[in-house]
Amino acid sequence: MSADPRDVLTRPAPAPDLTVAYGSHPDQVADLRRPAGPGPGRLLVVVHGGFWRAEYDRTHTGPLAAALAAQGHPVAQLEYRRTGQPDGGWPHTLTDVLAGVAALPGLAADALPGLVAPGAPILIGHSAGGQLALYAAAHAPGTVGGVLALAPVADLAEAYRLDLDSGAVAALLGGGPDDVPDRYRTTDPRSLVPTQVRTVVIHGTEDRQVPLSLSRRYVAATAAAGTPATLVELQGCEHFGLIDPESAAWPQVTAALRSLLDDH
Repeated sequence: MSADPRDVLTRPAPAPDLTVAYGSHPDQVADLRRPAGPGPGRLLVVVHGGFWRAEYDRTHTGPLAAALAAQGHPVAQLEYRRTGQPDGGWPHTLTDVLAGVAALPGLAADALPGLVAPGAPILIGHSAGGQLALYAAAHAPGTVGGVLALAPVADLAEAYRLDLDSGAVAALLGGGPDDVPDRYRTTDPRSLVPTQVRTVVIHGTEDRQVPLSLSRRYVAATAAAGTPATLVELQGCEHFGLIDPESAAWPQVTAALRSLLDDH
């Protein structure tokens, strides 16, 4: 394993098997990976992070997606419009994820015949992608079979107050909670409880990009609403180990994924 946890962001990974479009915009696409083994398996939709910004795209989840496919899962790496692009941010970043999650099971089943089991996909969202996965589960629960949220930005109002990534939340929503309160109410995972979708949150105690306190606040809100999410705190883990198949955290990630799949 590399000494620099960020190396996973640029580590080469096998190319995806094909790319499908769920809309007409160039970023309304997903890379599909064929599962090892005979199948069929439940589709896994990976929603990448990067604080919703244009400079981060789905390619950095290649090692994660390739490792999951090697374990026998059909995988889709979802792309979406991001801030810093003409159509990025509110509302298109969010509506793209809703559209992609709804369309991908059918698109993947057509593209990978016999390899995709029927049913709603499991969403695996990292960082900002964790917020997007929780948002999709809250707004369209029938399209989501479960959420594995890895170091999610699960409390947008608090993330704004903490000024994570120098204004990333304001860039996404167009201002702070006092400026655009309706947007926070409809997008902030902490406001979108109770939840109907089984959710597991994993967060490292040494995360410097997204503080563990955000996940603790979100999970406390789900418990208070009577639909508790599961929180797994990983001692000594930082932000990027959760998407690195070579990290010490990876067995915990795959164990949590198995628990979600076993529910179906």
